[in-house]
Amino acid sequence: MAESGVPPVPSPAAMSYPTASMNLPTGTEVLRTYSGAFICLEIIFGALVWILVAASNVPVPVVQGWVMFVSVTAFACSLLLLLVFLTGFVHMIPTNWNFVDLAYHLTAFVFYFGAFVLEAAVTSLANLMRKENSTVIHLDNRMLGLNVAATIFAFTVTVCYGCSMVLGFRRWRS
Repeated sequence: MAESGVPPVPSPAAMSYPTASMNLPTGTEVLRTYSGAFICLEIIFGALVWILVAASNVPVPVVQGWVMFVSVTAFACSLLLLLVFLTGFVHMIPTNWNFVDLAYHLTAFVFYFGAFVLEAAVTSLANLMRKENSTVIHLDNRMLGLNVAATIFAFTVTVCYGCSMVLGFRRWRS
């Protein structure tokens, strides 16, 4: 029997988890921060990259398949991260949210940078004539325009992820 007035001994499982740490507000207040605004821009422009590449009928499936994978995955993960902050789940899951934010944005930045370079390569090499080999990507003006727009928005999303990464690094360091 436990003595009255003596607090119970905490279990080892309860003591092994760190407390949640974060410097971002939760709820709709997160949308008033630079990080929240960048996440919203990442979602919007990432969806545009996804839509524009899909609308171009994916003329180079291997390369643009990677661009589609990165844009869809980053879109879903950014939406999930925003929902975690909007709903306040960060208070229920004990982890270092500053590090999670930094690690996610660093990974997304690296992947989106690669996707941007690949999309730019497909766009710039379209209709390039070679003398020996006829492995030319023929794009009509509509598909070329869609790929140019996808390249521009992929660059924009890459910059947004880079800015979010820098902001996350500053929060994690402090």
